[in-house]
Amino acid sequence: MDGFARPPYGERMPDSPPKKPDNKGTGIFAPFEWMIAARYLRAKRQESFISVISLFSLIGIALGVATLIIVMSVMNGFRVELLKSILGLSGHVTIQSGVGNLTHYDAVTSRILKVPGVVRAAPIVDGKLMASQNGANEGAAVKGIRREDLARIAELNGKLREGAIANFQGDDAVIVGSGLAAKLGLHVGGEITLVAPKGDVTPFGTTPRIKTYHIISFFRVGNTIYDNYYVFMPLDEAQAFFNMGDTVSGIEVMLTDPELDTKLLPALVKAGGPLSQAVPWQDLNSSFFEAIQVESNVMFLILSLIVLVAALNIISGLIMLVKDKSPDIAILRTMGATQGAVMRIFFIAGASIGVVGTIIGFAIGVLFCANIENIRQALSKLTGTTLFDPTVYFLQRMPAQMDPGQVTAVVVMALVLTFLATLYPSWRAARLDPVEALRYE
Repeated sequence: MDGFARPPYGERMPDSPPKKPDNKGTGIFAPFEWMIAARYLRAKRQESFISVISLFSLIGIALGVATLIIVMSVMNGFRVELLKSILGLSGHVTIQSGVGNLTHYDAVTSRILKVPGVVRAAPIVDGKLMASQNGANEGAAVKGIRREDLARIAELNGKLREGAIANFQGDDAVIVGSGLAAKLGLHVGGEITLVAPKGDVTPFGTTPRIKTYHIISFFRVGNTIYDNYYVFMPLDEAQAFFNMGDTVSGIEVMLTDPELDTKLLPALVKAGGPLSQAVPWQDLNSSFFEAIQVESNVMFLILSLIVLVAALNIISGLIMLVKDKSPDIAILRTMGATQGAVMRIFFIAGASIGVVGTIIGFAIGVLFCANIENIRQALSKLTGTTLFDPTVYFLQRMPAQMDPGQVTAVVVMALVLTFLATLYPSWRAARLDPVEALRYE
């Protein structure tokens, strides 16, 4: 009947084949998991306390990331600018004699210039003395250098009075740092008196050498180590002033890359000749730059605690959220949600706080570093104090140079900490027994 054969009496009709479950939208990080996580992050009135904890966690992560980026960028910029200003005038390697002053320096300089990687080599005379004028006395350092070598120093380009290089010759011309000039009340065209402790030998002992020089220019490189203490003098006059004869203190060598100095030391020592020694800039300023590196590492560790504390706040906030949403979790489980789905819901909720906080902190850090000098000047005017005193930090401007590697490390560290912070509360939520959660509901 109706075209269908009926089974004999007493026999059941065969069951229709079971339908395959529709798994559409139930994969890992499915849309419904994101939807539920977003609803949990939007607190209701009775859940406002949990929302406040999440907000403070987000603010803490953002401040921690921004502070780390700013501090590491300032420390990196401080090192780069200081290294540039110091090595720009002093050179990357100094070739010296192991038995006193360096002789035959012209031949040595020619051999050094043939070494691959050497940009400039200049014989110099270094000496400490006292500068005096207008009743004031200041300690100073003289650097004797040839006129042509002085003209090759890139740090002084555009920072000397017009015609200063041409007039840098003879036995009475000097170039003085602007900071030293301000201390002694000097002016271009005026005079400065230099007093060397070792002068002429007389029957009554060694007498100081005193000589007055004509100031042809000032220089200002932004590093108070040089601006406040250095005086440039023609090489011949410096040799005579310090009784060095036809010798020099050493030969300053400038390389294409300051990090190449350790690789080129053997070749430079060979070019320097027997008994010569090569002193890289790391040895001349080792304690100073090591202190900067140690301080940078310590600051990174200390400021990382801000991000860690914020991550711990995420743990406490999620645990409270799991406890508050226990009935919801039980209902989700009875409706077919797997333990993995529940775990991912709370992972998304906690990780979203960390990701958003990290992005906000990254943006704040980048904007702050890009305008750090303007911010420093505004704060100085607002507070009436001198922030980043040049006499202490040796630089005129607050530097900030972001290193992509350091910034990436900060962002990755913040994300890893926040992701790890969500694992335990998410695991607790996934392990919740629906029967126990609904027993008293």
